[in-house]
Amino acid sequence: MKNYFKIPYLLILLALSVVVFLFFRINSNDTSKNQSISAPQLVHLFVTNEVAANTIYKSKLVEVEGVVKKVNFLNGRITVFLNGVSTSSVLCDMTKSQLKIAKKLKKDQKVKLKGVCKGFLNDVIMLNCMLINSQYQ
Repeated sequence: MKNYFKIPYLLILLALSVVVFLFFRINSNDTSKNQSISAPQLVHLFVTNEVAANTIYKSKLVEVEGVVKKVNFLNGRITVFLNGVSTSSVLCDMTKSQLKIAKKLKKDQKVKLKGVCKGFLNDVIMLNCMLINSQYQ
């Protein structure tokens, strides 16, 4: 009879161990690996499950590949919008060193950018972005 009471505790302990293992695996700060994803996939993840997407991408260096929707040069800032899904985009705030490269970008051009994902506010926000396509550097 005592063994029947131990089984639920063991199952709970096992489940907690798996959750802790997965948490630390996802949140490991291995900077040798960049997260890489397409712009529509990244937007879709944030739209469908913002909490999970924040766990995976927020405050991490992310490579995003996508199609240029538009490029803005306002208030001394360079912003590249990548097509996402529905009305949401990936908003890439570029570093100042990217000015010459950003001026060459055209609408509907496929690009790959790297930056720090800051989360979601109608668009996925990325800061300190740099173009990593070798043909533009």
